Amino acid sequence: MHPRAGVSKVGMLVGLILLVALTTFAVTGVLVTIFERQQEARTPFVRLVEVDEITTDPAPWGVNWPNQYDTYLQSVDTEESEYGGSSAMTTSKLETYPWLKRLYAGYAFSLDYREARGHAYMLYDQEVTKRVTERPQGGACLHCHASIIPTYRRLGMESFGEEVNEETLAQDFNWDAVVEGFVLVSKMDYPSAHKEVLRTPDGSTGEQKSPFPGGTSEVKTSSDESSSESEEAEDPHLGHAHPVSCIDCHDPQSMEIRVTRPGFVMGIQSLAESDEPVHHLPSITRWREGSRAEKYDPNKLASRQEMRSSVCGQCHVEYYCATKETLFFPWENGLKAEQIEQTFDEHLFPDGTEFYDYKHGETGAKIYKAQHPEFELWSQGIHARSGVSCSDCHMPYERKGAMKVSSHLVQSPMLNINNSCQVCHNVPEAELKARVETIQNRTKSLMLRAADAMTAMLDAIRDAEAAGATEEQLKPILDLQRKGMWRLDFISSENSKGFHADQEAARLLGESIDYCRQAEVMALKLRAADAPESQKEITPIEGVTPADEAPAGAE
Repeated sequence: MHPRAGVSKVGMLVGLILLVALTTFAVTGVLVTIFERQQEARTPFVRLVEVDEITTDPAPWGVNWPNQYDTYLQSVDTEESEYGGSSAMTTSKLETYPWLKRLYAGYAFSLDYREARGHAYMLYDQEVTKRVTERPQGGACLHCHASIIPTYRRLGMESFGEEVNEETLAQDFNWDAVVEGFVLVSKMDYPSAHKEVLRTPDGSTGEQKSPFPGGTSEVKTSSDESSSESEEAEDPHLGHAHPVSCIDCHDPQSMEIRVTRPGFVMGIQSLAESDEPVHHLPSITRWREGSRAEKYDPNKLASRQEMRSSVCGQCHVEYYCATKETLFFPWENGLKAEQIEQTFDEHLFPDGTEFYDYKHGETGAKIYKAQHPEFELWSQGIHARSGVSCSDCHMPYERKGAMKVSSHLVQSPMLNINNSCQVCHNVPEAELKARVETIQNRTKSLMLRAADAMTAMLDAIRDAEAAGATEEQLKPILDLQRKGMWRLDFISSENSKGFHADQEAARLLGESIDYCRQAEVMALKLRAADAPESQKEITPIEGVTPADEAPAGAE
């Protein structure tokens, strides 16, 4: 054999061995990775610290669920989309849209009304708004702006004469005590209710400062003589107040999604007991077809997909939240604006007086104030009908290793089109964004026309009053004012600028224009003298063919 042939065979053998070794190494690496990812999927979290029914501080939760917590912390960012998202606190809607001052004349929103920003600021922004510091406000507002359920539970247990300490507060949810505390807080003013939240343990380890602003001291109003902190607010054994937190939407033991707000549970029960079709909430349809032996309970009957909207509907809704009665969601006739209006029209305060939110500062009309009815408007849209939840768009799924995790950076879908929209819509990102902006721009244009109609109506009503119109003459006009302003406020206060249900938004703004113009015309008639009967002849109907060319006998 030639010597070079032997060397060649040895080289080939060595190369083959190396190739097999590399292939084996690569395959082993892939198998190890697959095994690790399978293990991750089997163990989605490791409970390193205990959280329970008083842990409103999100930091301990973040130890067990770091992926969700990391995205939740990003809600302090201020990136924003064209309409909505997270806005700087210095942006005032009253400056951007001066007509809002007239819409809310006589109401605290005419003092301070700003663009909303992320969940991180939802408590702090309420603590410092002039609506709270310069005008009396109800403590029921904390139903949505704070992680308040343990406070409800503590007050309820105290009212029932039960032993209250950190251990008993943390034992279970205790629905009866939560509802009792909810009723008690609804009667308090804002500073008093806020103080009760500070008195409640928050499950904090005390090792780190809250990641979000606010919630560390009592709210001071313009009527307070001293700005110094009270001894109770400085007590290190007391908790901090927190904005919406993990415990508000998750069971601390199972991590199952849940609704915790009494207002929502009672409101959805009244909706279930109505006859209004709710195709986007199939569990209600099934409950209606059943025995109805027990009240509808979303925590027991709703699907996970329904719950991914219901947890948002705890706060992004319309409700009554002043102190004249317990906070309630007006859903007994349905979720449409006119159905809510009907509920208000038929409702009386507990003392038997007529229901309304405020008297208009310019005309004295009794007005209904819309809060932020995103859940209601979404319910009328194509996404709700198609089974798309709030979380699908505002908290889209992300891949974290082997796990699929819902992002807790709650923001406009326009800031994450790939994950939020293109999962369903196989359309280029630029086109999707253009579609949304078209809807929102058209809604804004129609909203501004409704605002013009509203201000013209107010001018006409004031002129009629100045000309001597009586209360009896003005009553039907003020009723139209309430209808027109309610519909305008419903859409202008809703944060999607029509996108959640564009045709419904256009319908309501069209009705707002109609009601406001009707009121304007009626007010103008009160000032104008009766016109004389017109003597102008009415031209008879003529055909398109000249008379001299018409067939014989034609008239």
